[in-house]
Amino acid sequence: MQLSIIVPTFNEAPNVAELIRRVTAAVEGIDAEVIFVDDSTDHTPDVIREVAASADLPVRLVHRSSRAGGLGGAVVEGFALAESDTCLVIDGDLQHPPEQIPVLFERFERGDADVVIASRYAGGGTATGLADRTRVLVSKAATALTRAMFPIRLRDVSDPMTGFFLVDRRAIEASTLRPRGFKILLEILARKNLRVAEVPFAFADRHAGESKASVRQGLHFMTQLTALRFGKMSLFAVIGGLGAIVNIAIVWGLTELGVGYVIAAVIAAEVTIIGNFLLLEHFVFHDMREAASRGWLRFAKSFTFNNAEALVRIPIMALLVESWHISVVFATALTLAVAFVVRFVFHSLVVYAPRRTGVEPSRARRFVDELDAQAMAPGEL
Repeated sequence: MQLSIIVPTFNEAPNVAELIRRVTAAVEGIDAEVIFVDDSTDHTPDVIREVAASADLPVRLVHRSSRAGGLGGAVVEGFALAESDTCLVIDGDLQHPPEQIPVLFERFERGDADVVIASRYAGGGTATGLADRTRVLVSKAATALTRAMFPIRLRDVSDPMTGFFLVDRRAIEASTLRPRGFKILLEILARKNLRVAEVPFAFADRHAGESKASVRQGLHFMTQLTALRFGKMSLFAVIGGLGAIVNIAIVWGLTELGVGYVIAAVIAAEVTIIGNFLLLEHFVFHDMREAASRGWLRFAKSFTFNNAEALVRIPIMALLVESWHISVVFATALTLAVAFVVRFVFHSLVVYAPRRTGVEPSRARRFVDELDAQAMAPGEL
């Protein structure tokens, strides 16, 4: 097998037959297979099976129930299933023209690149398939931000956000990838120095169906970018920082309304404890939830600990205000900064600790290993 074509799909039933027809025509002369890794909630899997039965090239289907890692997770699963080490990733909506597949393959065959990227922004490429001017601006701004945050790794990459690329899977370390939604190429490029080549392509209009782009996907992208660049602990700090800002704002607002600063601090603490937990669940420790205790127990641990921490922190804050005569806002900020490290350690090692199975290392060894892993993971460069 010369080429494995991986197609991650989510509710793309109207596009499957046309995609296979065009892929089949494009790869004539190349020994290729198509692997659909499908997360659909509609009848897309049935359509894929029907098309596969009469296709002129091997078509395989993996229908996932967990949808772990989103589109990026589907691509990583496709890498593991591929018959060929040469894997090409293409969307199922036909905005990536299958006619470009042999162009990417021929460029890879020169042997001087680990990844060949189909770029909307390289010479001759276009992004006309983006829905409107706003999406074009958002895409270009996100690309510029990404390249600015990884100036060395992405120096030869004009379109790190594309989902249309070919990669030699032997050149990447799949175990290090932490897919979060759409931008799996960014994950691959940021994790390891790879030889990169680009070919231009015209990003087409969607053939059928609706775009999956959303504000939620934008949040996932920003989370992925932050985690890649700064690591899990720093992402925890970002969310903690947002919580601290909200906390301080609530304290300020309530005290301005005449509420006592201790009561204001208690209300602010409860609001931010719940908000921070929800954000941590979805953006920091999402990759640890499956192995950890149940959601309600995680919340109970987090809520109990943070309230216990608040019971210690708020009297200290009151002491700073009453004895040292510093401002309420500064005292709140100072005590929150000190609490950050303790919160991270507790959540990493207790709230999201894996359920016990079999023989485990000593508590001290586990503490050192997991603290090191969580402080650095997913890590950067």
